[in-house]
Amino acid sequence: MKEVLTVCPYCGVGCNFYLQVENGKVKGLRPSKEHPINRGSLCPKGATVHQVIYHPDRLTKPLIKKGGSFKEASWDEAYSLIAAKFAELKERYGGKSLGLLSSSMATNEDNYLAQKFARAVLGTNTVDQCARLCHASTVAGLISSFGSGAMTNSIEELGGAKCLFLIGSNPAEAHPIIANNFIKPAVRAGAKLIVADPRRTELAKRADIYLPLRPGSDIALLNAMMNYMIAEGLHDEGFIRDRTEGFAELREVLSRYTLERGAEASGLPEELIRAAAETYAKNSPASIVYCMGITQHHIGTGNVISIANLAMLTGNVGKEASGVNPLRGKNNVQGACDMGVLPEFLPGYRSMGDGAARGAFEAAWGVKLPDYEPMIWCTRMWDEILAGRLKGLYIIGENIAITEANLSKVERALEMLEFLVVQEVFPTRTAEFADVILPACSFAEKDGTFTSTERRVQKVRKAIEPLGESKPDWLILCELAQRLGYPMAYDSPAEIMEEIRRLVPTYGGITYKRLEEGFGLQWPCPSEDHPGTKFLHKDRFTRGLGRFQPVEHRPPAEEPDEEYPLVLTTGRILMQYGAGSFTRRVPALERANPENFIELNSEDAGRYHIKEGDKVRVISRRGEIIAKARITEIRPGTAFMPFLYQESPANRLTIDTLDPICGIPEFKVCAARIEPVG
Repeated sequence: MKEVLTVCPYCGVGCNFYLQVENGKVKGLRPSKEHPINRGSLCPKGATVHQVIYHPDRLTKPLIKKGGSFKEASWDEAYSLIAAKFAELKERYGGKSLGLLSSSMATNEDNYLAQKFARAVLGTNTVDQCARLCHASTVAGLISSFGSGAMTNSIEELGGAKCLFLIGSNPAEAHPIIANNFIKPAVRAGAKLIVADPRRTELAKRADIYLPLRPGSDIALLNAMMNYMIAEGLHDEGFIRDRTEGFAELREVLSRYTLERGAEASGLPEELIRAAAETYAKNSPASIVYCMGITQHHIGTGNVISIANLAMLTGNVGKEASGVNPLRGKNNVQGACDMGVLPEFLPGYRSMGDGAARGAFEAAWGVKLPDYEPMIWCTRMWDEILAGRLKGLYIIGENIAITEANLSKVERALEMLEFLVVQEVFPTRTAEFADVILPACSFAEKDGTFTSTERRVQKVRKAIEPLGESKPDWLILCELAQRLGYPMAYDSPAEIMEEIRRLVPTYGGITYKRLEEGFGLQWPCPSEDHPGTKFLHKDRFTRGLGRFQPVEHRPPAEEPDEEYPLVLTTGRILMQYGAGSFTRRVPALERANPENFIELNSEDAGRYHIKEGDKVRVISRRGEIIAKARITEIRPGTAFMPFLYQESPANRLTIDTLDPICGIPEFKVCAARIEPVG
């Protein structure tokens, strides 16, 4: 038996484990005790991920839809059909008629080639990935405030904070290793814990201050906290003077956000808002941790900017154990963004509108880059398809028929496409709409790198040969590009990384040789003698001065009324992951959470005569589903559902109103009603 060190393919924490291989097959895994983050532990999902590698559902041969059903085909047949159809659509309608969605579960090398394939081969800038659904507002908000759209500090530093402010984040379920190894020990050691969440989560029960705010009221809460801090002299005048700009404009807007106004908007008592403001301001270093409860709103970018304002106001950024720390949901959503799988940016967050950046990539790739306007985010693709402008789509490892908002519209769009290619490890709901399905390798069958939520680039190591006829994503893209007449060929992911580091300055010092020597490097790492960067903005912000930006509270796009009296919000759960493609094929995880549920407060359950375990019909203006009731301590008037269950998808209910700055949908607030079933 041999052991192969690799990276967990689930959330963005970046845990390492050893795959145990005997006679060319994975027999088990062992968590790395030496890794600085997981330290010998794994969550239930990571501990069982090896069980899906040989699942009988694995896609191992190309499939082509014929007569309404899928038939096995050779790679040559599949490539020939795809190349012919994409070439035909491009010839008839132009490159803008094509789009590509890549995967935040794929490697950096896969994602780099995916956006290169879209731009250099298909001739389209309609390229995106699931960051649009989870942290597009983080990228937009933090770049505008700080100049960098990433987690400012390292995971380990959470353990050294004197105050932890969790807002719109539930690490105990979504990022359990961070909760167990760093947040809980910090609290036991005396750190103050503030939790703002309409659900009384595990960490909310441990909090010094728990803020069960009304969904969609984060800006009002944060503005009221900041106004109180300024009035009481709790802001850091030296930091504001030396490191920031725009404070006068911010202060003017904040002056209107009294504790009374904050309380009215958030549904919280004034004394709780006051206590949260004092606790955060008086216990430095203080670290803010947030996730999709902040980002997934039609004002998600404003929410992120408000958090950045709070950190700068108190001088809690640019130093150890402080900062603004968005926790990424998928293993490589940070890396997919870094690699330019976004219509706004080329690799390294170089703007598509930057002539010098475009010139550098055009010279490197030997093509003229496509126009980038209008900017078609993945959340706009469905309207583009229904309007007849987007004709062909290539989807790599994303199950958008479960994860997008307002699924009925998405399904209509997928049915209307002239040609759809899906590249996947397992059959998915999205793959049902495909014309061609290409079998991709799992994480255990390929080399590459993932970039974790803390900007840590780590080596993914091939442990076994690809199953059946499956191939790694990067190789499929190369072979298909050559069929379409573009010379995209590499001998290995290491060669792809060499191109990445030549064109992406923050990755400039990251080589495979260096990654073999430890547990990764944190970007920015501009040269081979650079040790990597533990935390950002130490002496200056990436943009120079940090930028205060006043943000006004705006109510949700859809509020409850007599017909739909509940606020429905969605999120993740401990024992399942993403859209369930992997975890729902692990028996122990499926036994733990086999079906969808809706959390209700006892007051709301009583009003509808619903008991624990009853089946409930959940209805919004966009559709209805069935789920089992759970009676919890969630805020009255609010209901919660996980979004991953194909047979009962919560996103059939959610609203597709978008943040106009970054295109993220308002998953976290929609109006709904419930009815007992039977």
